[in-house]
Amino acid sequence: MQLYVDAQYVSPYAMSVFVALTEKAVPFRMESVNLEKGENQHPAYAGVSLTQRVPTLVHDGFALSESSAITEYLDETFGGTALYPSEPRARARARQVQAWLRSDLLPIRQERSTEVVFYSRKGQLLTAQARAAAAKLFEAADALLDSGSENLFGAWCIADVDLALMLNRLAMHGDPVPKHLAAYARHQWARPSVQLWVNRDRPPLAAH
Repeated sequence: MQLYVDAQYVSPYAMSVFVALTEKAVPFRMESVNLEKGENQHPAYAGVSLTQRVPTLVHDGFALSESSAITEYLDETFGGTALYPSEPRARARARQVQAWLRSDLLPIRQERSTEVVFYSRKGQLLTAQARAAAAKLFEAADALLDSGSENLFGAWCIADVDLALMLNRLAMHGDPVPKHLAAYARHQWARPSVQLWVNRDRPPLAAH
């Protein structure tokens, strides 16, 4: 089992798959791909990854990219900690949350990159567009989380990691985040599998 990730270890999608593999207790090797140097477009990597992106997982000659596809594959293939709820509607909702976080809220992802989370990088004040995206994020999180709940669907699932990371883009920068949502994100961040990714040694950031 081999997992290809970004060389800086800041990809939220690589993190999601890393956490999933760790939770499943599946042995794997990790290899980094330098995206800034375009290594993901080199023929050697393009021959492995259909989408030429990270993360990509290779299992017994089967290569799969796109993080939510990988975590679904892992949950259906291996035992161990369940990555998705067993109840069909809750499982569908978890997949919806993952798809939404990957395709929406672009102003947050642009103005609060994961370098904020993993390198403590500071940015400018949020634009009106980013503040509107944050309000949308908080409204959706409130709708998903029962009052005081530590997880989205009772038991932990991989969508909790993804939602917590989006919230932490703001919270770890010092942007206003409702206290109960910040507490939820901190709880998810303390999970041992998450901390293994958070505490990885990272190369210095290239000058911007």
